[in-house]
Amino acid sequence: MLRTDEILSTIEMLHAEHLDVRAVTLAINVDDCAAPNVEHLCRKLSGKITSRAQRLVEICDRIGVKYGIPVTNKRIAISPVSTILAGHGRAAAVQVAKTLDRAALDCRVDFVGGFSALVHKGISAGDDVVMSSLPDVLAQTHRVCASVNVASRRAGINMDAVHQIGHVIKRIAEATAAQRGFGCAKLVVFANIPEDNPFMAGAYMGSGEPEAAVNIGVSGPGVVGSALKRRIAIEPNLTLGDLAEEIKITSFRVTRVGELIGREVAAELGVAFGIVDLSLAPTPTVGDSIGEIIETLGLACVGAPGSTAAVALLNDAVKKGGLFASSSVGGLSGAFIPVSEDGTLARAAGRGQLVLEKLEAMTSVCSVGLDMIAVPGDTPAETLSAIIADEMAIGVINNKTTAVRIIPVPGAKAGEVVDFGGLFGSTPILEVRNSGASDVFVRRGGRIPAPLQSLGN
Repeated sequence: MLRTDEILSTIEMLHAEHLDVRAVTLAINVDDCAAPNVEHLCRKLSGKITSRAQRLVEICDRIGVKYGIPVTNKRIAISPVSTILAGHGRAAAVQVAKTLDRAALDCRVDFVGGFSALVHKGISAGDDVVMSSLPDVLAQTHRVCASVNVASRRAGINMDAVHQIGHVIKRIAEATAAQRGFGCAKLVVFANIPEDNPFMAGAYMGSGEPEAAVNIGVSGPGVVGSALKRRIAIEPNLTLGDLAEEIKITSFRVTRVGELIGREVAAELGVAFGIVDLSLAPTPTVGDSIGEIIETLGLACVGAPGSTAAVALLNDAVKKGGLFASSSVGGLSGAFIPVSEDGTLARAAGRGQLVLEKLEAMTSVCSVGLDMIAVPGDTPAETLSAIIADEMAIGVINNKTTAVRIIPVPGAKAGEVVDFGGLFGSTPILEVRNSGASDVFVRRGGRIPAPLQSLGN
């Protein structure tokens, strides 16, 4: 039972501090939509999604009004499309993607995830169809999001897949050049992909899940930042341990709100309740920034020495607070550092205070990885693959989820600014040092073996 003061604090969060339910994601298993004929497959796929999700937006809006808690995004995540595309070709993949896009439009959801391939141990025929079709799929659809898992703690890193996906990203950027390569923003490359992630572009429904489930993504960087500023204003000499406790308490309250909404939406839809993902996902709005939280902890700018330690403190405190609030915490749960979507991070990058190498270091302790990173359009595919390989290595060695969402902006040079609009924000183009120096390494292919499970010092 929440105490009265906790209820009042939560109300204050709602009205003054950017607390929202960032995403309600309905996960749907579509494996039974497989068919030898692509037209039949698409009919089954469209029918299943619309029958399950046609009331999702209406229910979310009604419950949001009931509690005064806005639900910002309503989304669908399906089981990996590579399964139902086995035996079909690239043309069928594009047709399936357009079917997903139309179904998302009909259901009025923002995005549909699950155009996914899991290739950490090898590339099946269905996986290859998904990966090779991504340039066409992401250029010809608006709401479809994709993910590819190329590494895991037990399998190591599939460097053949990493090499291939670097070239795929280049082709996606070229296919969406009129949108400054924005198609790449709808693709995430993972190590240790979570099976219940409600956040796009990496959402999909994993194996072992029920037929359908509701997963909730609750975000509140503004809430956490405001709570820290209030405490520091009263007690300016607080230690980092004291501030970590404040983050934990705030995360607890936010998670309770998310679970309340999630369980009610699931009950209305008649499906299982999955998880609450408490991930501090920033927006370009002033006051809703991970970078501001890092600076509130005492750093003059993001990217300064100590930034990695600050992200580690934040990530750990968020997870601890969330776990105390609910037994259903999952997904990514922690702190995101997407450069274009966080005004403070983008400004630090523009001033040269936050560079690609420092971002990579910070990803070793955040909840995802190199997220919404814009790089020069002439960056070689092998260099993109090498950046991905480095991030995958962090995930594999540290047994954590890491990911890369990188956008080689056609025609853009380091230092220029690209604006993707809306929640995707704007960002300077980051310099990629030693571009082209990794070609031989990446082209060797093969597998980087999984690490020892013991002697983990």
